[in-house]
Amino acid sequence: MYSIEKISSDEALKLIHYCVQQVKQHNKAVAVSVCGPECELIAFIRMDGTSPAASRIAQNKAYTAASDRAETSKMGERMRGNDNPAFWGDERITGFGGGVPIIQNNKVIGAIGVSGLPEADDEQLAKDAVKEVFGY
Repeated sequence: MYSIEKISSDEALKLIHYCVQQVKQHNKAVAVSVCGPECELIAFIRMDGTSPAASRIAQNKAYTAASDRAETSKMGERMRGNDNPAFWGDERITGFGGGVPIIQNNKVIGAIGVSGLPEADDEQLAKDAVKEVFGY
């Protein structure tokens, strides 16, 4: 038997709740997606007023962070360099900042993707959420 460490649905909801509460304080809206290490969706919200495009982008950010095991902004740096996005052969891979892997015991247990703010703000909110829920 093979078992994996994976973010729980309760932890995913806590990440989303944190993000929602933070952006509400500034009268903003975002889409937030959380997936497991296998890149499958665990939890998602698109706040009222968030663009429909942000929904897909947030999900792709979480997917990419889990798949690549790195922040999506790092993928973006590679894409702007010599790496062609077609190299990965996966249309869901994105280089927009705002996707962050969730690492515990040196293993990716999931990822969070935030979309709807400027990329740097999406990424910071995702990192802050992980810190709030997991303490790092």
